[in-house]
This record gives sequence, structure tokens and C-alpha cells, in this order.
Amino acid sequence: MSVDRKEFEKWHPKDIRSMMRKEAFKEHTMKLAENYVQANLAIVPKKFALEFMIFCQRNPRPCPILEVTEPGVSTLKYLSDNADLKTDLPQYRVFKDGECIDEPYNIKEYWRDDLVAFLLGCSATFDHVLDAAGIELRHFREGKVPSIYITNIRCKPAGPFRSPMVVSERPIKFKQLSQMIQITSRYPLMHGSPIHVGDPKMIGIKDMNKIDWGDQSDISEDEIPCFWACGITPQTAALNAKLDIMITHYPAKMFISDRRNVEFATIS
Repeated sequence: MSVDRKEFEKWHPKDIRSMMRKEAFKEHTMKLAENYVQANLAIVPKKFALEFMIFCQRNPRPCPILEVTEPGVSTLKYLSDNADLKTDLPQYRVFKDGECIDEPYNIKEYWRDDLVAFLLGCSATFDHVLDAAGIELRHFREGKVPSIYITNIRCKPAGPFRSPMVVSERPIKFKQLSQMIQITSRYPLMHGSPIHVGDPKMIGIKDMNKIDWGDQSDISEDEIPCFWACGITPQTAALNAKLDIMITHYPAKMFISDRRNVEFATIS
């Protein structure tokens, strides 16, 4: 089934997930499902679940928890009542002993009865809000993925989980900076306001042209680079933790929930 992406962007999350389940949609999820919450995914064995939860609790900016499943349960109770995490994302990454061993379109063969899934807030959620408010987001208008970088900001460790913070970058016009910060600060469970604005070298990004994930970002003279904590951070933690298995979403290919972003705003 061939679907025009612009039309697909207007579909309900349930219908979008149905296409993912059939592996008929494998692209990034930026700009999909306007006004619905997107989430990053991290799956760990039960014996490491408490330590991973502590890692998230100590690092709420990159790892804001939206929902945690019971061990061995791949369905959700809060973000959706008809989703299956084994199949309903466009693509996954599977880590074993600190190495990425697979990037499959479903994780049925890797699923185990002891796995616990964490759904973490994602900044793709407030891109729709910023765009509706007239904040110019070039990646959003062009259907691209923000530039993503690994920084020199160290997350607070917990058990085997330790990692530098990963950030996503969006150029924002100087005249819209204050408005952007006001809007994003209303969404603390979607990474909130930027963790850094301005000189990227101050957070260890020596060359903006050397991105770790995403698409290249051009910055105009009337813009300033803004950096948000990113839910890809657990993937760098997975490399360091060297668990026997850890599963995450593929960068920029998130879970799309049935919850609306307005439900997560701190001020209505």
C-alpha cells in the first residue's frame, strides 16, 4: 500500500500504528499525528529495570518517564489501549553486550517474558505546538529530522547506566526565542525548555556539521542554535551498560500514542 506522506501525517495514531505493524511505513515520525504525543522507547530486562528507572529519575530532562510496562507485557495502559510495542514502531535497535546487533522493523524474535518497557517523552510532541504558534522550525516545514549530537554533559549514573547527554538542535529566530522558551517550558515531560542556547562548543559540540543522527541544520544570521535534551540518551547508556539485551526505538522513529499533547501541558 502506497501512502502519500502529507496525507499520512493527518491520520489517527491508531491507523498509523496499524501501518507500522504491517511494516508498510518505515520512515521517521517527525510531523506525524498532529497534536498527539510521541514517545521514545527503552526496553531492559527486569533485573535492571529499577536501576534504569533510577537513571531516568536522576536525569529527567533527557529521560522523562511517561509509562512503564509490567515485565513481559508489550501492551500499554496509559498511552494507548490498543498498541503492541513489539510491532507498532517504524524501526528498532537491539543492543547486546554493548553493541548494536540489529535494527529490525519488529522485535517479535527478541521479546522475552522478563522485559520491561519504558516510554519516555519526546520533543517531537511540541514541534506541532511551536509551529501552530508561528515559531519557524525549518526541519518541521521540510519534513526532516532535527540535528542530533552527543554532548560533553554527563548524566548522573545509576547501576550500569551511565552516558553523556544527547541533544536535538533547532535553529530559532532571535525575535522568537522568548516565546519558544515559554511554550516548551510548559512540556517538562517532553524535555521542556532547551538545556543550552548559543555556542555549541560550550556543550562539547566542536563542529555543527558533524551530526550523530538526523539531518544537517543550517543556521541563518537571524537565528540562534537551541539544544534540547534528547531521548536517544538511553541508547548511549545501552552501549556503556553492556546488558545481555536492551531494545530502543531507531532514532527519530518514535512510538505514537493516543494521548493528546494538551494533556501534558502544565498550563492550559
